[in-house]
Amino acid sequence: MGRLVVNNAISVNGAFEAPSPEPDGWLVLDADSNNVSLEQFLVADAMVLGSKTYEGLAAVWPQLVDDPALGVFAERLNSMPKYVASRTLREPLAWNATLLKGDLTDSVTAIKKEHGLLIVSGAGELAHELTTRGLVDEYWFWVSPYLWPRGPRIFDGVGPVRLELISSTAFPSGVLRLCYRPARG
Repeated sequence: MGRLVVNNAISVNGAFEAPSPEPDGWLVLDADSNNVSLEQFLVADAMVLGSKTYEGLAAVWPQLVDDPALGVFAERLNSMPKYVASRTLREPLAWNATLLKGDLTDSVTAIKKEHGLLIVSGAGELAHELTTRGLVDEYWFWVSPYLWPRGPRIFDGVGPVRLELISSTAFPSGVLRLCYRPARG
């Protein structure tokens, strides 16, 4: 069975929504952490997205293929299969996406049987629901060295869920990659 991983950039104090790069926002983009992030998407089989994240990413990434800094990333994200959980969107979907149908637990369990690594981008309603249902195998947090005064905080209202640290990586820019899984037992 495959792994479902929630992958998100956050500030030190948990801001996650609509990250903008420095100097206007809290997202630190550096070559080292970007390369590791790209590597994880290169080995991923598919993405699982909520409707808001899907619509936001689908509007941006197809336009970035020729970008010198993000082109390789854009090519990978654009080509990989995406599964979208939505109560409002209808098929056909663009951007190599398929609408999840029926019960969320059943749908996600079925795609976990088909794929090795599934990455959930975003930490909104879908990530909350997947966590509450016990469907998430790992959490990968990319922590930017900022305290940010505005916006919602990641996983507000979810839990408690005890996590155990799998790995951590510190980058020279101050970005931390923290990988957790739900604690067993």
